[in-house]
Amino acid sequence: MDNNTYQNPLTGRYAGPEMSFVWSPQFKHSTWRRLWIKLAECEKELGLAITDQQISEMKAHVEDIDFDRVAEKEKELRHDVMSHIHVFGEQCPDAMPIIHLGATSCFVTDNTELIQMREGLKILRGKLLKLMAQLADFCDRNKALPTLGFTHFQPAQLTTVGKRFSLYLQDFCFDLERVENEISGLPFRSVKGTTGTQASFLELFDGDHDKCRRLEKMVASGMGFDRVVAVSGQTYTRKIDYFVLSVLSGIAQSAAKMATDIRLLASMKEVEEPFGKKQIGSSAMAYKRNPMRSERVCSIARYVMNLPGNAAMTEATQWFERTLDDSANRRIVLGEGFLACDVILSLLINITDGLQLWPNVIARHIRAELPFMATENLLMAAVRRGGDRQNLHEVIRVNSMAASRRVKEEGADNDLLERLRNAPEFDMIKDEFDSLLDPATFIGRAPQQVTDFLNEEVRPILEAHRAELEAAHGDSVNV
Repeated sequence: MDNNTYQNPLTGRYAGPEMSFVWSPQFKHSTWRRLWIKLAECEKELGLAITDQQISEMKAHVEDIDFDRVAEKEKELRHDVMSHIHVFGEQCPDAMPIIHLGATSCFVTDNTELIQMREGLKILRGKLLKLMAQLADFCDRNKALPTLGFTHFQPAQLTTVGKRFSLYLQDFCFDLERVENEISGLPFRSVKGTTGTQASFLELFDGDHDKCRRLEKMVASGMGFDRVVAVSGQTYTRKIDYFVLSVLSGIAQSAAKMATDIRLLASMKEVEEPFGKKQIGSSAMAYKRNPMRSERVCSIARYVMNLPGNAAMTEATQWFERTLDDSANRRIVLGEGFLACDVILSLLINITDGLQLWPNVIARHIRAELPFMATENLLMAAVRRGGDRQNLHEVIRVNSMAASRRVKEEGADNDLLERLRNAPEFDMIKDEFDSLLDPATFIGRAPQQVTDFLNEEVRPILEAHRAELEAAHGDSVNV
């Protein structure tokens, strides 16, 4: 590593090798060569004077790119695509005359970026599925574990741990749907020419419009795309970048929501992230176990969530058939958006794989708030046994105020239930007190909702992708 040169932390510190490779110079420029080969093959099939020898020569040098030589040529030519054409041509002297025949730079740059985005989305889909499978197991295991619910970050009615985490899981289900929509619907630029008119190809084919149409579809199909943008300027519409980055932003939003809640729960000591035996939480406070992974998710997600605005500006400021002010910007945001999203999902997979619950702490927090929530149940039970509703309500009100004041002023435990248990007005239900205060009676349909959600929404998705999950993560994946 050159420690005197800036290193991108996404590649040097965080992102996985698979996503890093998709956005690497090797993948990018070998894809350029594959595109030149596919173009030549299709042009030959449609009658242009291109030989099998020329194509074979090109195929022999797809991966062995001399990047140092390319850098030398770019210093001379000041054009990245032409530099690669010349170096490829030096390796393939017979093919040199037909490399890039009829094409403009965006034939390789734009089409490669569409391929990179599609491959990147497939990687993210695999990680989303892994995360969803782990979350589904977690939700199922904890679907009936009562926990204190919050609205406005104030204690509210009880829910369950599984139900709370099903909210995060549902967000990721929506994200997966949009990822799959982009993968299946992403169009190819294919062959459009300098301003999108295909004039150069019409010239090559002596005015044969049908061959131009066929070439476009053949090249797209040969690169694995069944859809082509109908019209373009020199570039494909940058709105496509906006759509894709919006999907990444959606994943980041879901991730940040989940990671933020984990951070809050960690502060309450109800959950803890995985923590290595020798991991250090603080250089000063040796006792600390900070939710560093969740913090990192939130930190990187903040970056990804802002990328669609950047892409929107790029789309809106492309003058007429194209301007080049999109190029440098997109070199940064496309790759970094995917790398960052890859990091986010890897972190969440790690967190959910080893997330530690502390049920006794969760129960203690319930006990601290349950007295106030239980009063309606106690009131109704006493009324059914013949009590006066208005008189009972007043007893609850007076004792609630006294218990609340004691908690706030003295820092004492909430003794409301003991006060009511000893109040003569509630004598008729003393034998029911314990059952009326069981937290499991306050969680409504939460366990059933989780079961229905998993069975009706999540399991079918995971089952449909079972082969992908098992190929990536072993054959013991539970769906």
